[in-house]
Formats: sequence, structure tokens, C-alpha cells
Amino acid sequence: MSDSRFKIVAGLGNPGDGYAQTRHNIGFLVVEAIASKFSLSLDKSRFDSQYAKAKIGANEVFLIKPLSYMNNSGFPLQKFASYYKIDINDIIVIHDDMDLSFGQIKIVKSRGHGGHNGVRSILEVFGQKDCVRIRVGVGHPGSGKDITGHVLGRFSPDEIAVLDQCVNAASEACICALEKGVTIAMNRFNTVR
Repeated sequence: MSDSRFKIVAGLGNPGDGYAQTRHNIGFLVVEAIASKFSLSLDKSRFDSQYAKAKIGANEVFLIKPLSYMNNSGFPLQKFASYYKIDINDIIVIHDDMDLSFGQIKIVKSRGHGGHNGVRSILEVFGQKDCVRIRVGVGHPGSGKDITGHVLGRFSPDEIAVLDQCVNAASEACICALEKGVTIAMNRFNTVR
């Protein structure tokens, strides 16, 4: 991470009650969990986002839920980053990932979008890929199955049973990256659960 005055933690998802408990919105759930750990709620609005400002370790952090729908997630983040002069190196993006089993967490940096439309939007808008990403596994429906239906589908009873634990682990991974650095967070959280 570089030396911007502020950092951004963005949880990706889709706005509206219809999407609230879907796999694609796990990023929203994680950023809400981080806010609640600091007794905050994402009750401010700016740049087509809901946000809160937190002090995490030595960092002043904007916790953000872009409300532009997943495929356009980059635009609200770019507006925030531009206004507050935040470098892409100082942005952590939390999102669902079908290539990881449900609840598995993987922290990556400077990687391609891996087919995720929200991440694709961010990398295209910023024109570079140097953000940190916390990938939160939502499992894969299997070949030939309905991918869109899977990510936009609600959590199964088995998933709900471990959802809090999964969201908590992802929120702890993000806090660790902010407080102790990305490498330490990777070493601690990039293990197969």
C-alpha cells in the first residue's frame, strides 16, 4: 500500500432488497461486518455509494458499498479515489468468487479480474490492476449449470450455517491487511480451510 492519506475498502454487490441475501452480495456483507466491528454503520451517501469512515490501525479508511450495480462498480470508486486523491494501491476490494469453495478466503494483489464483472469494471475504470482483492468463495454450481442463477441465488441452508463465520473471517483478513500489511494477511488467511 502507498501513502495516500486515506484508504478505501469496497465491498461489491448489487443494491436493493432483492439482492440482499445473494452470493453476489457477500462483499456488502463483509464491509458491513467491518463497519459493525468499529460500531459504525454505512449511513452516509456520496458518489453513488453508501459509506462510513473508520480509523483502522494507523489508517483512515472509507468503507464503501458502491450502489451502481455490480457491473459498474468502478465508477463510484473512481470518483471517491479521485476526490480524495487515493491511489489504486490503497484500495481493497472484497468480492464473491466462484473459483473458491464456499467460505474460503484468498487475498491477491495486482491480478486480473478472473471473469468477475465488478472487478473488471474497477480495473477498466482505473486503467490498472494494482488494488488488493479479498476473494470470498461462494462455490461453483458445476459445469453447464446456470452461473448467473448461482451468484444471484440466495444462500443455501448449509451456506447460511457457516455464513457468519465466513463473513467474519473475510472482515478479519481485511482488518489484518490494513493493520499489519498485505503480506502478513496473505500468509495468515490464504490457507485452504
